[in-house]
Amino acid sequence: MLSAYSEIYDLVVPKDNVLRKLNELVDFSFIYDELNDKYCHTNGRNAIDPIRMFKYLLLKTIYDLSDVDIVERSKYDMSFKYFLGMAPEESVMEPSSLTKFRKLRLKDKNLLNMLINKSVEIAIEKKIIKSNSIIVDATHSKARYNQKSPKEILMDRSKKLRKSVYEIDESMKKKFPSKSTTNKLEDEIEYCQKLMDVIKNEETISEYPKVKEKLNLLKENVNDDIEHLRISADEDAKIGHKTKDTSFFGYKTHIAMSEERIITAATITTGEKNDGKQLEVLIEKSKEAGMEVKTVIGDAAYSEKGNIEYANENEMKLVAKLNPAVSQGNRKKEDEFEFNKDAGMYVCKAGHMAIRKARQGTK
Repeated sequence: MLSAYSEIYDLVVPKDNVLRKLNELVDFSFIYDELNDKYCHTNGRNAIDPIRMFKYLLLKTIYDLSDVDIVERSKYDMSFKYFLGMAPEESVMEPSSLTKFRKLRLKDKNLLNMLINKSVEIAIEKKIIKSNSIIVDATHSKARYNQKSPKEILMDRSKKLRKSVYEIDESMKKKFPSKSTTNKLEDEIEYCQKLMDVIKNEETISEYPKVKEKLNLLKENVNDDIEHLRISADEDAKIGHKTKDTSFFGYKTHIAMSEERIITAATITTGEKNDGKQLEVLIEKSKEAGMEVKTVIGDAAYSEKGNIEYANENEMKLVAKLNPAVSQGNRKKEDEFEFNKDAGMYVCKAGHMAIRKARQGTK
C-alpha cells in the first residue's frame, strides 16, 4: 500500500484493535492458492484482490451486515480500511462485486477444511496448542429447510426491522401492512416488500443507521439467489436418532478439538451415520492440519472394535467407555448393523432401528 496518508492508521487504529491484531496474526496469502483456479489469468480486466474480497466476507460475518452496508462502512471506518489493505483515501468497490464473489468465486471450495487447517497452523506456531490429545464428538443438525425455512428467515429479519423502527416511532405500526397468515414463501416475500416500501417512504426513519442496516439485510435476503429462499426437499438429509424414542431429520457435524478447545477437524454426514465411523477421518484430518495425535478421547460411540484396532495399529491411546451392548453382545453379521449410542440400539444400513433388546440362545 503506497500512500502519503498511511501514517494516519498509526493514529486512529490502536495496537489493541481486533482487526489490527487479526491482520498481524494471519498471513492471508493462502487465499491466492485456494482461489487461483477461479480466475482467468489471460483475459478480462484486473480483478479486485481476492484477499481483500475474502476479508470483506470476514467483516460481513463478524458484524452481521449486508453487502451494501459492509462496503459502505469501509468508506469511513479506518479500522476496516486498514484491515482490507486499502489506502486511507482509496475509493471502495461496488457492493455487487462482493455479492458476485461470495456466490461465484467460493463455489465448490472446501472453506471449512481450509480455515480449520489455517487456524490450527497459527495455534501451533504461536504455541497455543501444546497437547497431543484430541477430543471427538458429534452434534445433531436439522436439515436446512427443517431447521429454519426461508420463510422463517424472512420473518426473523422483518421482525428485527420492525423492532428497530418501533424504537424510533411506535406509531409506525398503523402504517405497516398486515402480516402474512399463510405458509407460502411467496406471500412472505410480498409482505416483506410492502414493509420495506413503507419504511423507505419514511426518509426520516429509514436513514437511521440501525434501521437502514436491517432494511438492507432484509432486502439482501429477499433479492438473493433463489436457492437461498425457495422451499425445497433436502435430498441428502436422513433420519437420525437422539434417543430411542426421539429422532431428527438432518445431519450430524462430527468434530475433533485439542485440549485447548481449538477445532482441529470437522466432517458433516447425514443424520443416520454412526459417530464412531468418523473417528479415523477426524484423526487423519487433525494430522493433516499439523496436530500430533497420541491420545483420542470420546464417548461410548467411539469404542467399537474397528476403532480400537486402528488406535492400536497407530500406537494411540483411545479413551472411550466400552458399551456393554457392543463389548458383551453377540450379534452376527456385524458389517450389516451399526450401534447407535444415543439410542442404545442397533441400526441397519437402511436406517431402521431395532424395536427392542433381547437375548437369545443359550446363556
